[in-house]
Amino acid sequence: MTEHEPRACNAALTRAFGFLGKRWNGVLLATLGAGPMGFAELKRAVAGISDSMLSERLTELGHAGLLEREVEPGPPVAVSYRLTEAGTALLPALQALTRWAEGNLPAACPADGGPLPAVERAH
Repeated sequence: MTEHEPRACNAALTRAFGFLGKRWNGVLLATLGAGPMGFAELKRAVAGISDSMLSERLTELGHAGLLEREVEPGPPVAVSYRLTEAGTALLPALQALTRWAEGNLPAACPADGGPLPAVERAH
């Protein structure tokens, strides 16, 4: 009998999914991939996110170095958010995940709040 070395999760992948798996983080990054947006514009683009959650996630993404907040002096003062180079580097991976989800996940899934369709089993 041969002994096998125990397998371990890749630490970097675990960190990536821990961060991007937080609700809204990946969606916000992908939305900002279209270009800089203000707070209200982001709120309209990401249906279902509250003001406080949007603010929290934008702060978190900024601290992670994935987006930057730009304040343009007024009047009126305008604030916009844009991806950094590190945030932009994530776009191909987010686009690949989007294509995979379109081809492999049902239209309504628990993450969307909808039920999974019944799966028919061959007997």
